[in-house]
Amino acid sequence: MSVLEPRETAAPPAAPAPPVGGGSVLDRAHRALSVGIVSVVLLIAFEATAVGTAMPVAARELDGVPLYAFAFSAYFTTSLFAMVLSGQWSDRSGPLGPLAAGMSAFVVGLLLSGTAGTMWLFILGRAVQGLGGGLVIVALYVVISRAYAEHLRPAIMAAFAASWVVPSVVGPLASGTITEHLGWRWVFVGIPVLVVFPLALALPAIRRTASGPADPGAPVPPFDRRRIRLALGISFGAALLQYAGQELRWLSLLPAAVGAALLVPAVRGLLPRGTYRAARGLPSVVLLRGIAAGAFIAAESFVPLMLVTERGLSPTLAGLSLAVGGLTWALGSYIQARPWTEPYRERLMVGGMVLVALSIAAAPSVLIHSVPAWAVAVAWAFGCFGMGIVIALTSVLLLKLSAPEEAGANSAALQISDGLSNVLLLAAGGAAFAALGGGAVGHAATGAATGGSHPVAFAAVFLPMAVVAGAGAWVATRLGVRGVAGGAAVGG
Repeated sequence: MSVLEPRETAAPPAAPAPPVGGGSVLDRAHRALSVGIVSVVLLIAFEATAVGTAMPVAARELDGVPLYAFAFSAYFTTSLFAMVLSGQWSDRSGPLGPLAAGMSAFVVGLLLSGTAGTMWLFILGRAVQGLGGGLVIVALYVVISRAYAEHLRPAIMAAFAASWVVPSVVGPLASGTITEHLGWRWVFVGIPVLVVFPLALALPAIRRTASGPADPGAPVPPFDRRRIRLALGISFGAALLQYAGQELRWLSLLPAAVGAALLVPAVRGLLPRGTYRAARGLPSVVLLRGIAAGAFIAAESFVPLMLVTERGLSPTLAGLSLAVGGLTWALGSYIQARPWTEPYRERLMVGGMVLVALSIAAAPSVLIHSVPAWAVAVAWAFGCFGMGIVIALTSVLLLKLSAPEEAGANSAALQISDGLSNVLLLAAGGAAFAALGGGAVGHAATGAATGGSHPVAFAAVFLPMAVVAGAGAWVATRLGVRGVAGGAAVGG
């Protein structure tokens, strides 16, 4: 699949029409674009829910349960670099090129994982997927900033959340059924055929409404090589920390030290000033996004494995335990989009983070066998409701605080915070899980309970993540975005 990027000519391309007031995301001016980009998100959502259900079985068959966390963090590690690249690429020549390239890499990664013969090749495929995902997500944010007026952005973010509803219900059921009857590989190699429809809808609409640079009359800026180097540093640093966390040997201190040395200056250069002291405005928005996403995803990654290995559920039932969360996530995102919530958005953020913390803390209660396994589904439904509020509102506030020519860089900073937190917290959770015997689980046949139980290993993942999410509730009190005219500069 070729990369579709607008060609530079002697005469600058016409500027995309600026967002206008009134209307809706499904009016005549926006309908094709809205359906197209929501279809892209729908595909990503289906992949995420389907792959998450198949992952425990894939890890066991490839003898890779000790590397289970790598299968998730590899995606986020490579996406960190791709996010920075996509931000610059989108600001320079528009979001069409990175979106097409990202979808291509996404497909290649799925095929690599689906045909892998070892766990490390499987992880490589996930890493290629991460490159694609990082390119796509930032490009979509730039599309929204260019093509939708500010008052329409909460609605399109709510539509993104709603597009997770059907995949969250159908994905685990379909993936579990395919895994049990045909094998987990078909989950990965079957998804690429679904790419054609969203691309056919999205790319022409983006070419018409959001392609080209934000200011066609201005000189095309070169790629910022310093930021590209920092992006490579953040990716390699995160990967080395993840490796050190999984190995748990004295020699692992060396890659850990190198990883930290690469990571710290890269983070300081790529995130807004004041992010890690929760400065008001854009820095706190970026920090809150990382805390919320990292704690929740790190915990959720271990839910299917916990239910399969500790409670003997089939992959289908384990995946469906998270399905109702898609509905409540969409509900939370829908509520934040209502106009009456405008004066209460900080309070909604605080309440959302409290729900996330409580749901993560409640999930390991199913390690007590007298607690019904469906208790996880109930807890996760409340947590997803909170996440629907927080994720959508951080996206809306980020774009509100960004000038059009900064939308790519600031969107990349938001996604870097999201992805880096996922990598670091997955590394910490995976290290705790492996250190307390978690690597020994999962050797029984598919869908059967294991011979040895390791509840402490799972509790060591969930409870610290609940504490991190609780800290996010405090950060949510420091957003201070009402009346703010601009954000903080990135870097420094």
